[in-house]
Amino acid sequence: MKKAIFYTIISFFFLLLFTQQGFTQYKVKGHVYDSSRTYPIELVTVQSTGGRVSVTDTAGYYMIDVAEKDSIWFSFLGKPTPKYPVLKIADVMQFDIALRLKSDVMKEVRIKTRNYKEDSVQNRKDYAKAFNFRRPSLETMTSVTSSGVGFDVQEIIRLFQFRKNRSMERFRERLEQEEIDKAIDRRFNKGLVKKLTGITKEEELADFMKRYRPTLEFTTGTSDYDFQFFIKIAYEEYKKTKAI
Repeated sequence: MKKAIFYTIISFFFLLLFTQQGFTQYKVKGHVYDSSRTYPIELVTVQSTGGRVSVTDTAGYYMIDVAEKDSIWFSFLGKPTPKYPVLKIADVMQFDIALRLKSDVMKEVRIKTRNYKEDSVQNRKDYAKAFNFRRPSLETMTSVTSSGVGFDVQEIIRLFQFRKNRSMERFRERLEQEEIDKAIDRRFNKGLVKKLTGITKEEELADFMKRYRPTLEFTTGTSDYDFQFFIKIAYEEYKKTKAI
């Protein structure tokens, strides 16, 4: 009986699917720097093809709401950059760009100090819709009370939004992977590796860090002493492989 009612409701609301404006919303955020990527630039206008506008703050930081098919561009002192399609941005949580400025327009600026723990918490808030996304199921679409069986109209409509559901799942997976990468990069960084290994060549440094990149569990679960000891031991092993 329950299944019969369920399929009747499904058929009834199937037509409503085509009247829904299912635009997946994202947030793109990052910083705008000068060409040396040292100094953040304030008051840079950030615009989307969907009509949204944002402006960088004193730390060069911006955040703008966009739709999946939007592109964004930056403008400073009347000079716009090329447009960047949202779907082609590798990391929407940290889309930093550099602008080439004349020396006479450079101002006194403050260098931003990043707090990765705070950034992660903020990411979960900014992208809560994506992080909390789950495909609709029979349990989420129906509820049984003393007065009978109830149906969630929005959940039923969402069931048939196949493309949007796949897009949201991919976006959530992408955000989760970016969080993992940032957590590892924060600790397994070039400065520390250079200091412990003495590597000076960028090509060799990149090769070593790629080969011996630790897992998230190891990165977050070891003490500073053990983590640094791992880097030193890994470098000794690396030198042996290079000598063969």
